[in-house]
Amino acid sequence: MAIPANNTAPLFGEGASGTLRLVVYLVIAIALMIADRRGDWLEHLRAAASIVVEPVWRLAAAPSELARDARLALADRRALSEQNAELSRQLLLAQTRLRRVEVVQEQNQRLQELLSVQKTLGLSVQLARVIDIDFGPYRRHTILLDLGSDNGIKVGQPVIDARGLVGQIVEVRPRSCTVLLISDKSHAVPVRIERTGLRTIARGNGTLDTLELPNIPTSADVKVGDKLVTSGLGGRFPADFPVGVIRSVGNDATGMFAAAKATPDAALDRSAEVLVLHELANPVGPPAPAEEVGPPVSLKGSDEPAAQDAVGGEQKAGSGAPSVMSAEGTKQKRGEAQP
Repeated sequence: MAIPANNTAPLFGEGASGTLRLVVYLVIAIALMIADRRGDWLEHLRAAASIVVEPVWRLAAAPSELARDARLALADRRALSEQNAELSRQLLLAQTRLRRVEVVQEQNQRLQELLSVQKTLGLSVQLARVIDIDFGPYRRHTILLDLGSDNGIKVGQPVIDARGLVGQIVEVRPRSCTVLLISDKSHAVPVRIERTGLRTIARGNGTLDTLELPNIPTSADVKVGDKLVTSGLGGRFPADFPVGVIRSVGNDATGMFAAAKATPDAALDRSAEVLVLHELANPVGPPAPAEEVGPPVSLKGSDEPAAQDAVGGEQKAGSGAPSVMSAEGTKQKRGEAQP
């Protein structure tokens, strides 16, 4: 078998031809370097080549970039979800705290109003907290307080808030009591129109925002906006305490009397704290005895020795008094016997 001949000549072969090719290649390389250094024309060639090559390496790098972007997106989404949940929790907590602060401020304002009312009235009162309510169109309007007979509460005591009359106590237990509101159908309050002094009765009609004033004389001066205060008649409620404001005036069904409707001043459906009165502003009973009037203390001090001396003189003269008195008595008898 014949061995094929290798016709490929090496680049740098031995002999003069190889040396010549080496020199030619070196001259070309040097020329290219000088041309690139001076003319920068190979840079343009590389830029053109990069335009062709760039899509290729971008396409080759696309899978890894997509994987990295997906991994970052998932991580960012998880981090954003956790951050959103934490911010939502903090927002809910802040809203709860803010609401709690608002409730405390409202309670503080109500207590300040009740305290100012207590100072204004000058009455013996007890602060009570509403622990239960019972409102309804077919039920009695009542509230339950946290005071009872153990606290000195009795049936019939009036109950007020910072704005007006609330009702009266109708049932007492050892640690709680029931208050019948003025809006109940079975409740009536003797009232007086503050502007004119007209006395009438304000009755509840089963709604928390309305009081009825029936049987008003048609000639009476009653206007919308007139303020109603307690008249003090009956001795149950303190006089001149706010009850409500008249909002409408008209005739009753018979046409013989006028009838009015009023809005209660007290926050019957919103009061959380109330005051229980223990005495009336004008107590019923005989007046207190007047104090004895006498001379000043200075004069009393100067008169005491003289009085003591006078008493002492009388006591001293008492030893000789029988003879004197007997002599005077003898003279008087003799004088009576003389004609």
